[in-house]
Amino acid sequence: MASEAEILDELRRLRARVPQLTGALAAGVDGLVLAQDTPGVEPERVAALTVTALGVAERMADATGQGDFRELLVRGVYGYVATYAAGRGAVLTVLAQDRVNLGRLLLEGRRAGARIGELVDAEAAAEAEAEERSEETAPAKAPPRTTTARPRTARAPRTTNARTTTES
Repeated sequence: MASEAEILDELRRLRARVPQLTGALAAGVDGLVLAQDTPGVEPERVAALTVTALGVAERMADATGQGDFRELLVRGVYGYVATYAAGRGAVLTVLAQDRVNLGRLLLEGRRAGARIGELVDAEAAAEAEAEERSEETAPAKAPPRTTTARPRTARAPRTTNARTTTES
C-alpha cells in the first residue's frame, strides 16, 4: 500500500484545513489501518467499524439505485463521523466537533479522500506491475513433483521356510 508517511501528511493537511477535526484515519477496505491521526481514539477499532459501515453503505446505495458509494455521514450528540471513498482500495474516516462547518467538512473530506485514493491506487498498480514483470523474467520453474501416496496394505508376518535336507 501507499507510504504511511504520505498518507499521514495528507491527514495532517486535512486537519490543518478544518481545525474542528478531532481525528482522521485512512484504512484499507480490508480494515487495516494505513495511517492515523486519532488522539484518544483506538484506530484499529475505528478502522474495523469503518469497514463494517462501508459494507452497509455500499449495499444501501446499491439497493436504492444511487450508484457507487462516495461518503457516509453520521451525526452524534458531540459531533460527526464522516467516511469517504478513497480510491478502490481505501477509505478515509474523519471525526469532527459538532460546531464544524459541515460544508467545509464535506468538501475537504472529499478532496483528501481523492488524494489518498490516488496514493493507494498508484501504489497498488505499481506493485501489480512489478509482480507481473518478476513473473515474466523469472526462470521457468519445473512443475512441482507430485507424489501420490500408495495405499498401505497389511503384510503377513515373514516366515522362513528353511528346509534342511540330509542325504543319506
